Amino acid sequence: MDYFRNILGAPQGEMQATSGADTVERLCERVSSSTLLDDRRDAVRALKALSKKFRLEVGTQAMDILINVLEQDRNDAEIISYALDTFYHVMSNEPSDDDDSTPMNSSLGCEFTEIFIKRSENVTLLLTFLEEYDFHVRWPTVKLLTVLLSNKQKELQEIILVVPMGVSRLMDLLSDSREIIRNDALLNQLTKGHGNIQKIVAFENAFERIIDIIKEEGATDGGIVVEDCLLLLQNLLRNNTSNQNFFKEGSYIQKLKPFFIIDDEYAASRQGGWSAQKVTNMHLMLQLVRTLVSPNNPQNQTVACQKVMNHCGLLQDLCSILMATGVPADVLTETINTVSEVIRGSQPNQEYFASVLAPSNPPRPAIVVLLMSMVNEKQPFVLRCAVLYCFQSFLYKNEVSQSQIIQTLLPTAADANSITAGQLLCGGLFNVDPLSNWFSAVALLHAIVENPTQKEQLLRVQLATSLGNPPVSLLQQCCNMLSQGGKVQTKIALLMILCGWLADCPIAVSHFLSNTANVPYLISQVSSSEADDHEVIVQGLCAFLLGICMLYNNDTTEAFTKSALKQVIQNRIGLESFTDKLIQVAQNENYTRAAKKPHLYHKHPNEIVFDYEFTRLFKMLENEVLKAVSGTGSVNGRLPGGPGIEHYKTLLKEQEDQVLALRRNLEEMQAFSSSSEKTVAELTVQVQQLKDQNALLKAQKATQGTPPPAGPNSSSGEEVEALRRELDAMRLQLKDKDAQLVSMSSIKNNADATESPSSQHNGSSPELDHHVSDNVRLQELERS
Repeated sequence: MDYFRNILGAPQGEMQATSGADTVERLCERVSSSTLLDDRRDAVRALKALSKKFRLEVGTQAMDILINVLEQDRNDAEIISYALDTFYHVMSNEPSDDDDSTPMNSSLGCEFTEIFIKRSENVTLLLTFLEEYDFHVRWPTVKLLTVLLSNKQKELQEIILVVPMGVSRLMDLLSDSREIIRNDALLNQLTKGHGNIQKIVAFENAFERIIDIIKEEGATDGGIVVEDCLLLLQNLLRNNTSNQNFFKEGSYIQKLKPFFIIDDEYAASRQGGWSAQKVTNMHLMLQLVRTLVSPNNPQNQTVACQKVMNHCGLLQDLCSILMATGVPADVLTETINTVSEVIRGSQPNQEYFASVLAPSNPPRPAIVVLLMSMVNEKQPFVLRCAVLYCFQSFLYKNEVSQSQIIQTLLPTAADANSITAGQLLCGGLFNVDPLSNWFSAVALLHAIVENPTQKEQLLRVQLATSLGNPPVSLLQQCCNMLSQGGKVQTKIALLMILCGWLADCPIAVSHFLSNTANVPYLISQVSSSEADDHEVIVQGLCAFLLGICMLYNNDTTEAFTKSALKQVIQNRIGLESFTDKLIQVAQNENYTRAAKKPHLYHKHPNEIVFDYEFTRLFKMLENEVLKAVSGTGSVNGRLPGGPGIEHYKTLLKEQEDQVLALRRNLEEMQAFSSSSEKTVAELTVQVQQLKDQNALLKAQKATQGTPPPAGPNSSSGEEVEALRRELDAMRLQLKDKDAQLVSMSSIKNNADATESPSSQHNGSSPELDHHVSDNVRLQELERS
């Protein structure tokens, strides 16, 4: 054959494609026309063999025929298996094992999937095959449904949702004793991103079944099956308050506790450390706990789950993992993040965490050990971020712990050799490592945030500089370090803590202004015209700090009273330049990213710029600062806030009231219009009845006028007179009805015009036309 191809000049690839298409066409004809089941089975088996290499041909020619096979030959498991496998090959985008050189068209499977699911009956048919226990039917069905979900997830989810018992049939797969069917990721695909399906699956006793499978497979020491089960649990619980509440009320949180118990003897026997699968499983376990106590969940839901985790001992087990030895770094990092969210905003949990001691000699509080890792530049970056998040969560809405941290900075009679949290933070704040500066500054900021008492206490902190020199205050040392320059990250960190410290603390502002070098430095920074992105942030933060000094100024420093600062800003910087620098802070991409979530989702140290709590402070005071500096709350109408906001709120309220009033008027006019239409319809019926009576009278007169006249003149005159009277009476009745119809038509037109002013009602009513023509006929009758 190759010899003839070379002679005829036909390319081998084209001949092969043509031959393949012809073969598929003949096989399709054989399937549709054969009466013997064996012949159809052989043809479908041949189509299956060709379906990988000739996806397009098989998909376009054989789809409807194979659907008929599924419907008509469902009693034969072998032909059903061949047909399902053929569909799987056509719609799957996996590369073919037979011919790796043939490029795969990734969109082809999605197109065939769209065609297949366009008829929802096809999906229903597949779901019925799940009731078959035969492996050769159920397994190909599971594979095909998985491919369909991966290609058209949303569309197929909606179809399965409305199929009776559709989700229940899929849930039965968890009870299948054959692991290859039970362990398939079909339910993961089905539940992803669809709240209603997640709820149905949860109420099909999914939590109980999944946790049982995890136990049977060895919990965190299990294999890929445990991983799939944990992913499924996360799908069911993430952003689904109903399922989270069901999980909590069903005591499933308590059933997670055994999974976090680390066997020290087992860990010691494993010289090579944790396996990769165990690390993955533990990571997913921890993420599952975080899903239940995420700050994004409703607060009451998070608080309830935090309470359960403390009571059942899950928090204690998590803290044990923190202090354990031999735990991989990434598992330790995720454990720190998990503990952070379990204790965040929960006073009992925070108190327990404060009591946890590390197994060291002498024993130290766990928070101190964690801070030692945070200020150590040799530790992994993500681990240091996790420790900062844990420290922030420990102090969140916890004034007692805030006070205890500040007390460790003050002079006490405690053992001088002991390491305290305050010492670690001060050491990190003035370290040569910019990242340690940023972490320590943000940690100190959280120790005084929304706590004016601790801000005043922090003013008492004195630092020893060198031998023979007097100590300096922490505030002054921060200002000195800021004026010395250094890395941009360090400057941003110092400016954030100074802004948080001085905000809502006039005494701290007075201390800051008492150093005459501070204000000139800030003015020089704000007046600078450097265009680097990070320098723009520094300039904006300096402007914000100047505004805070003016906003919370008690005028105790004569050189820098509120009015003096205002004049300096207006004369040396300019209101427009000051506003530009301040607004650019909130417009920065790093600010927007930090303002979304309290957790630090950073992969590289250079990405760290702003802190979440600082963004909240900036958002709260930005408008107040501009009002204090400009005196009006806006500069050139560029700041949305102050009186303008109240004005727009009032205007919006008035417009809403007007819209409501117009809606009520429209409803009244629509009701009146409906009533008018009903009345017009009743009058139309009455007019039609009169017309019928008139026609009947005409017929009666016509039949009565035929007898031979005995006295032609007298009888004819009487009949004419009688007809004339009847015509007059009919004419009066018609005039009355015409007047009524005209009146009602005008009312209806007015109502229509009110309801839709743009539409004009042209032309007369059909009922009026009928009456005009009726008058004409009466006149003709009168003349006759």
